Order: sequence, then C-alpha cells, then structure tokens
Amino acid sequence: MAKGPRYKVPYRRRREGKTNYRKRLRLLSGRKPRIVVRITNRRVIAQYIKYEPDGDRILLSVSSDMLRDYGYLGDLNNTPASYLTGILFGKKCLDSGYSSGILDIGLRVPSRGSRVFAFLKGVVDAGVDIPHSPEVFPDDSRIRGEHIAEYYGQAKDRFGETEKRGFNPQNYPDHVDELRKKILGE
Repeated sequence: MAKGPRYKVPYRRRREGKTNYRKRLRLLSGRKPRIVVRITNRRVIAQYIKYEPDGDRILLSVSSDMLRDYGYLGDLNNTPASYLTGILFGKKCLDSGYSSGILDIGLRVPSRGSRVFAFLKGVVDAGVDIPHSPEVFPDDSRIRGEHIAEYYGQAKDRFGETEKRGFNPQNYPDHVDELRKKILGE
C-alpha cells in the first residue's frame, strides 16, 4: 500500500470500484438529467436522475420486472428485454414530461451492440432525445430475439425455466413485436 505524507486515500465509492468520479463530473457538467441504466444478473434497471447539490434525485425508475405486467414471458436481462425495457422507460419519461437526457452506463465498458445500447435504442424509439450514434445499436435480428430462437433449436434442454412459464423461445421475434406494440399503444 502507498505510504507517505502526500498519499491521498481515494473516496470510498472509488475504492469499492462503484464510481468513476472523473466520468461523473463530465456527465454532470452538461447540466442535463442522466438516464442511468444498470444490467444485473437477473434484470435491467433504469432511472431518470437529476443532480442536486445535496444529492441526486430519482425522478423516474423502471425495471424489466415491469414487463411481466405486459405479458412478457422471456428472461429479464437479455437483449430483447433490454430493448423492451428501454421502450417502457421512454414511454414513461414522455408521459411524465421528460423529453431528453444523457445516457450514463457507469463503469460498464461501452461495446457496440451490447444490451446497454439495446436499451438506448428502445428509449430513442419511444421518442426521447438522447445524444447517440446509430452505429452502436445491435442488429434488429438480435433485438427481436432471433438469435435466441435459433439457439433454442440447438439446445432445447437449456430452456427449462422459460418453458415452465409456458413460452416457446422459437416465438421470440413475434413475442417482442407484439409487446412493443402493446407498450407503445399502437
């Protein structure tokens, strides 16, 4: 461990690997609300957060668990679930009067076509204004879940939990399209 009179102990959240304060300062200097997305092992969580001097204020929060209310039967943390969560988040943002923001992906490495950018595509498709490049979005086939339906044909034994919910993963593309329409009210 570093020693000496000039050693400065990092902030607790930096020591724990939870916050990159340089990145956070750059995001906050834009003075726009942040759209924070975190992908866990089980779900996708998104929040609309506004900075205030005495602490960040969460104005809106959405989780992929809410997709079950619309009849979603797939896993809650894959690419189609991220996209549908983004659409749900974007619709709730617009209904609450929030029309723009900046994407905050935290310590996650931004890789083209990832679930974070599937979420971003959903928010943009819902009509929220977020600065982005369309090159980072995943293919439409991945967003619709065609890769999951194809994999189901090869390894049916790995989809036991999904089949228990009464869902055949070969129907993923149609299921995603149906839910997209249901969420947007088309």
